[in-house]
Amino acid sequence: MQDGRAPRIRNRAPAAVQITAEQLLREAQERQESTFRAPKQRVEDFEELHEYRGRKRKEFEERVRRTRGSIKEWTQYANWEASQNEFDRSRSIFERALDVDPRSVQLWLSYTEMELKSRNVQHARNLFDRAVTLLPRIDQLWYKYVYLEELLQNVPGARQVFERWMQWEPDDKAWQAYIKMEERYDELDRASVLYERWIAVRPDPRVWVKWSKFEEEREKLDKAREVFQTALQFFGDEEEQVEKAQAVFNAFAKMETRLKEYERARVIYKFALSRLPRSKSANLYAAYTKFEKQHGTRSIVESTVLGKRRIQYEDEVSHDGRNYDVWFDYVRLEEDALRTLREEGGTKEEEDAALERVRDVYERAVAHVPPGQEKRHWRRYIFLWLDYALFEEIETKDYDRARQVYRTALNLVPHKQFTFAKLWIMAARFEIRQLDLMAARKMLGAAVGMCPKEALFKGYIQLEMDLREFDRVRTLYEKYLEYDPTNSAAWIKYAELETALEDFTRAEAIFELGVSQPSLSMPEILWKAYIDFEVDEQGDREKTRLLYERLVSVSGHHKVWISYAEFEGSSIPLPRAMREEEEDEDAEPRVVAGDAELARQVFERGYKDLKSKGLKAERVALLEAWKAFEQVHGSESDVAKVQGMMPIVGRKQHVDKETGQVVEGQRSTPYVAQLANGSTADWELVFADDEREANPRSFKFLQMAHAWKQSQAKKSGVAAVLSGFTPATSSAPAPPQADDVQMEEHREQEDSHSDVASSDGE
Repeated sequence: MQDGRAPRIRNRAPAAVQITAEQLLREAQERQESTFRAPKQRVEDFEELHEYRGRKRKEFEERVRRTRGSIKEWTQYANWEASQNEFDRSRSIFERALDVDPRSVQLWLSYTEMELKSRNVQHARNLFDRAVTLLPRIDQLWYKYVYLEELLQNVPGARQVFERWMQWEPDDKAWQAYIKMEERYDELDRASVLYERWIAVRPDPRVWVKWSKFEEEREKLDKAREVFQTALQFFGDEEEQVEKAQAVFNAFAKMETRLKEYERARVIYKFALSRLPRSKSANLYAAYTKFEKQHGTRSIVESTVLGKRRIQYEDEVSHDGRNYDVWFDYVRLEEDALRTLREEGGTKEEEDAALERVRDVYERAVAHVPPGQEKRHWRRYIFLWLDYALFEEIETKDYDRARQVYRTALNLVPHKQFTFAKLWIMAARFEIRQLDLMAARKMLGAAVGMCPKEALFKGYIQLEMDLREFDRVRTLYEKYLEYDPTNSAAWIKYAELETALEDFTRAEAIFELGVSQPSLSMPEILWKAYIDFEVDEQGDREKTRLLYERLVSVSGHHKVWISYAEFEGSSIPLPRAMREEEEDEDAEPRVVAGDAELARQVFERGYKDLKSKGLKAERVALLEAWKAFEQVHGSESDVAKVQGMMPIVGRKQHVDKETGQVVEGQRSTPYVAQLANGSTADWELVFADDEREANPRSFKFLQMAHAWKQSQAKKSGVAAVLSGFTPATSSAPAPPQADDVQMEEHREQEDSHSDVASSDGE
């Protein structure tokens, strides 16, 4: 390493002997030095034993002198002395340690454990007595002390220890431990007294519940009820106290349920729920609902469930009154309750009460009018009015009230800003169901005059169509088209109406008027409908041909040319006049055959038109359609002719900004990368006729090369297609092959030679 830099490795060849990672790890393990282990020492006589003990004591004394506050060192020292059966010395060391830290719990536990291991029970008792006197808040010491006494079958002693412990009012686990000990020795009365003392110290609801459950388990049912009643008297009737005592009410009711006292349980639930607000009694209400589902009648269960869901919906609408989805669910709940009551045969008073609840919910819901004058805020709200009107009409048969609901909703909507066609149409159809046709027409007429829109016209027209009032339908279509003359679908529907009425002259006039409009939303569908009408209904090829001529002059789209050519080559039905003369209606309808030659002329015209516009992709699409047509209607020579018009793939030429020379696009390697990314910027479609017109000399050379390639292919028996002259049948050209590049380079050389020859001639 020189100048702080890493040394240069000159020989980077692999070593002759290779080593694996496994060999490296194994070698590292073998070379690892073993840890130091102290030698084992055997004591042969008492003199060596005394010497060993003296040396160890000196070491321990030195360690505790250096780290006097380390309880671990003291404990090890004392345990070593105990292992040598020197218990007096061990006690002395523990006492010295307690002088250092008398509040160390671990030290007391180690001290007592040493005494218990050596079976010095009385010493251990004395130690526990000292420990709990000094540290009365350490529960672990009390548990150890009680366990020792109970292990020695000294139950009075254990009870005495518990009594000393209970004077300090420990946590609930201590009380439970004391009670369980009494239960183990069948002192149930003492346990009951302990529960009472526990309640006096900590009167929590769960303690009351535990006490009552204990009394129930020992079959003191009157005592258990007395415990619950005392608890309820203790908590009182205030809302906060009742809320705190929900667990007591719930447990009391469940106990009565287990004892099959269902009426007592129901009274307890209702008593608690009547004194608590709904928002604070969700758990108690859920328990009550479950109780009624198990032990109540069907009506009680349903009323309980309905009440629970009503509380939920009321809470939600109180927070947000314009949450219309909640109102929909709320209304549906009340309507289902009304239907269920009617199915079960409820009384008249019950039905009237349920009906008033439904109407009340509807009235409260529609009272929350959306803010602002934006239609998006009203979309959900308006369906409340529609459901309200349908409910009054269908469920209650109160038609006057339903009519009033519709009128109120119509007066509420600001029709100058926006309107709802569904509201107008449903109101009109309601009037028709009430056999008031004039009112329905007046309503829809007012809607069309006040706030015309497409959905309104469609609904009104469909209404009159159902009534078979075709003159009114014509009038409505005229108004519709005056309102929106650019609507192609409206022109088509109007013409279809006249076609269905067999008034073909009016239908044709409507189509003609529609296509003559200066602007249309979707003109292509109107032209297609007009052409289909002339072909299918009229069977007039001349008029259809004139329509196609007008369309290609207006549009010039390649699909129009293709459709035009296919029309000329396909069969169409007979003209209508000739069809009406035929008497036999069951016979197969005759058709007029198409003219393939006229279709080819249309294809040629379309190809020239697209060529003049410089649309190469559209020309390819037209040639593909032409080729498919010739495969069906033409000969092999016709197909070959169209195939010869197909383009090939070539590289684009552009002017280099630095040199000013004409250069070609990038070579094949960049093109492959661009093709993978979907880019064909350096490649173009080259048509034979374009090349013939632009470069007649090079095109002649290519023709000669193509002929030579064919002759060579015939001799060798290989396909006679010049490589690289594959027609482009898709929008993404295939990458050129090596023969393509060679042929293009040869073409470039020919162009350069011809240019030199022409310059020499000059």
